Amino acid sequence: MAIVRKQKIKRNIYEYTVFFERNELHGYTATVPALPGLVTEGRTLEEARIMAKDAIECYVAGLIKAKEQVPKEDESAQMRVSVAV
Repeated sequence: MAIVRKQKIKRNIYEYTVFFERNELHGYTATVPALPGLVTEGRTLEEARIMAKDAIECYVAGLIKAKEQVPKEDESAQMRVSVAV
């Protein structure tokens, strides 16, 4: 009888800011400024969030596979500013 050993895989945690904007199809477009070119969308905000998470995982996994540096995001902030013109 062969002994099967489970190999532990080390996983890193990456956190990125995702921007969600309403689009012309009344859904949401998600972009990640720290990951150039990453754009996805969903019919609802929750669907767009799930799609963004999946897209980030694929993007980062691709960088790792290509042995490229994975961007680390600096602290960022977002706020709405109103102006009267």
